[in-house]
Amino acid sequence: MQDSEQTSINTSTGSLLNSRDERELRLFLALDKENQGFITRRDLFRSIKQTGICLEDLRLKESIKSLDSYEDTDPISYPEFCQIIRPNISLIEQILQANLIIPEFTETRRVIEQLFETTKLISDGEVASYIPQLARVAPEQYAVSLCTIDGQRFSLGDYQTDFCIQSCCKPINYCLALEENGQEKVHKHVGREPSGRGFNELTLNYEGKPHNPMLNAGAIMCCSLIKPESNIADRFDYVMGQWKALCGGAKVGFSNSVYLSERSTADRNFALGYFMRENKAFPENTDLIATLEFYFQCCSIEVNTEQMSIVAATLANGGVCPITGKRIFTPKTVQNCLSLMSSCGMYDFSGEFAFTVGLPAKSGVSGAIMIVVPNVMGISTWSPRVDRQGNSVRGIAFCKRLVEAFNLHNYDNLTGLSEKKDPRRSRLDIETDRVIAMIWAASKGDLTAIQRLMARGVDINGADYDGRTPLHLASSEGHTHIVKYLINHNVNINLKDRWGNTPLDDAIQNNHQEIIKLLKSSTN
Repeated sequence: MQDSEQTSINTSTGSLLNSRDERELRLFLALDKENQGFITRRDLFRSIKQTGICLEDLRLKESIKSLDSYEDTDPISYPEFCQIIRPNISLIEQILQANLIIPEFTETRRVIEQLFETTKLISDGEVASYIPQLARVAPEQYAVSLCTIDGQRFSLGDYQTDFCIQSCCKPINYCLALEENGQEKVHKHVGREPSGRGFNELTLNYEGKPHNPMLNAGAIMCCSLIKPESNIADRFDYVMGQWKALCGGAKVGFSNSVYLSERSTADRNFALGYFMRENKAFPENTDLIATLEFYFQCCSIEVNTEQMSIVAATLANGGVCPITGKRIFTPKTVQNCLSLMSSCGMYDFSGEFAFTVGLPAKSGVSGAIMIVVPNVMGISTWSPRVDRQGNSVRGIAFCKRLVEAFNLHNYDNLTGLSEKKDPRRSRLDIETDRVIAMIWAASKGDLTAIQRLMARGVDINGADYDGRTPLHLASSEGHTHIVKYLINHNVNINLKDRWGNTPLDDAIQNNHQEIIKLLKSSTN
């Protein structure tokens, strides 16, 4: 290291600002809390982990590899720090500035841990038995995983246990069919309306085609539209490759025993296939048996909740996998898919789910639920006990409690007065907005708004960037009734703004005589 570079950061900040990237210096100083002129690997790792970003994240690969040569407590100088972070500086800057979609990730995680522990106590429902292999799954298993659009992740419970995706393959197969054929061709063969019937009901719509892609009939139809010219092995390899990409490159499994069990108990699905063929619903030259086999294979793909949460987050992120940055689906494809997940994704519980939870989701009789919070995150739950509609009992309960705790329901923000936590915003930002709202209400003479904000705990002495409080603005604008109200509620009348002016100075400057008298009498 050159002598000039050995100079301690705390004694040469000014000169370094002139010679080095200010971005990098700000990040370094944020980590150097004791102003020692160096940081440690432990400091950096701790800051990364607190935000929910995993050290194994591929987007940090180069920087983490550079840190392998350091022990946890080894000093890392500023020039060394710059060399380490430069290959991945955009993400590291987001991390260290808490500029991720969920800025206070630790607090969000704490709430979700509580929801998990509460719903873990639920023992209602039965393991699906119509597919023999599913009936053998241990019923007490339970897992929840979360992945945000920025790649913040955490998991709880049996999240490393693989399960068959079953009907959770349906939205993905629909996306694949759309990507390959386009919306017009796909919906020439499958509708997009809720059926109001069971997921395997032997019924078609008035046009003689499946009601939507989230039912068995519609999912079989989508399978007929995926690489129909290829042999069945290549078609399935293609789907497996897409699932791997959706999971961020993690290996995806396949349960041959479930596939064989599925095929041996598939009378209803065969009946649906022949019924659709009788109604000439399939594209020309469709091999029905090969299509059904392909569908059974797709249902028998295995993942865990950690992987499925990344799939859900990819949909939440408009088709781009958050942890690789790779685009899998176009935004239009994802829009269409989420629209149908919202209206049809939860079997014949879809309407109730849309009402109470208000998020696009897809369930499977294996006990999995894939939940999408658009532009925020994907969540996966898995618990094998299902209700009579085929939805995981614990999973449904978790979803309901999730939107009770956080304002994630699609329509929570309509009133703007939701008292639920907003994981997308830090407490500092929320409090600042409330203070600004109080100041604005005072400037407009809106006493009702001030009363509401006070009821919500907003500080009447809160100030904006210029040190201007609600009393400053009310005094300046001549709103006597607001000044009286604030004084009656023990406002501090002596606070000064950045120019050294008190509310009384503002009232004098604007010649508001009644307010001048009020403030002077309160001073006395």
